[in-house]
Amino acid sequence: MKNLLGTIDHLFKIPEETKSGCGFADLPQKISFQESDVVIYGVPLDITTSFGKGTSRGPEAIRHASARQIETLIFEENKDIQNYVNLYDLGDLRLPSTPTNKKDKQGSWRNRIDQNDVFSFLNSSIPKINRTLYDNCKIPLIIGGEHTLSYYAIKGLAKEKPLIVHFDAHRDMKPLYDNMKMCHTTPFFHLMNEGHVKGNNLIQIGIRQADEQENKTAKDYGVITFDAWDVHYRLGRLLKYIAEVTEERKIYISLDIDVYDIPYVPCTGTPEPFGLNPFQVLEIIHNIHNSANLMGLDIVEVSVKNDDYREGTLATQTIYRILSQMFGNIK
Repeated sequence: MKNLLGTIDHLFKIPEETKSGCGFADLPQKISFQESDVVIYGVPLDITTSFGKGTSRGPEAIRHASARQIETLIFEENKDIQNYVNLYDLGDLRLPSTPTNKKDKQGSWRNRIDQNDVFSFLNSSIPKINRTLYDNCKIPLIIGGEHTLSYYAIKGLAKEKPLIVHFDAHRDMKPLYDNMKMCHTTPFFHLMNEGHVKGNNLIQIGIRQADEQENKTAKDYGVITFDAWDVHYRLGRLLKYIAEVTEERKIYISLDIDVYDIPYVPCTGTPEPFGLNPFQVLEIIHNIHNSANLMGLDIVEVSVKNDDYREGTLATQTIYRILSQMFGNIK
């Protein structure tokens, strides 16, 4: 444990050197890495997004909102999260870049991120980071960043066979998109196709956009789906199921911010109508059984534009409530 941080910290830019200039929540009482329960790190990935851009600013948005706007008190529970869980922010993963052989419109040479280099790096780093943290009794919490990164995050913990609770407007279950095997629309197909996740260990919540092939894939693999209409009209059935299926289970939560309805997510790249509201998501979180063991968590597809920090704020408040549900009965 003593030398654990030294094996991974060289991969990161410390929080104070990121675009936010601060760590997550910027807590006045600093927690050491050794004391931490949850280790946060950002992955500012935005290279395969196919509609709106901006996910590289997700870690910035979440850190800035959590540190500058939001207190750590969970109001409805009168519970300060810092009294229940020790948070440590590693910073942002340093993504590789390679020189381009072209000049930009102004005639200057620029650096660009090469997709193959980045995905090779993510494949060699994130699974190892998550596995190392979990093996040392720390929960990895990734703030992102496009949803592609969840493939690597879950892959690193796959041998534990966790139940994946996936909140999203989309299935992200295409085998290929725009000639890309690995991108923000494909992670859950490849996790299942490669045997990292069994379909009946994947629960997708809030889905309201897919193609016919994705729906067939979900059915063929036995994926459990509660679409947005289930949440709006049959929420009780979902809450009962979540409480039962998560009892004494290892779980991983992947939450795409676009699970929320359009008014709540003005900056994310692929917003969809008919989405969930924060109270519905909160009810679902509250019904995760208190005996469940959280292995890891990612909050992805967050962005900020024109100083609109709604998504960073909503992501932070969602993180606090997930952690409160998982840690609130321990200490």
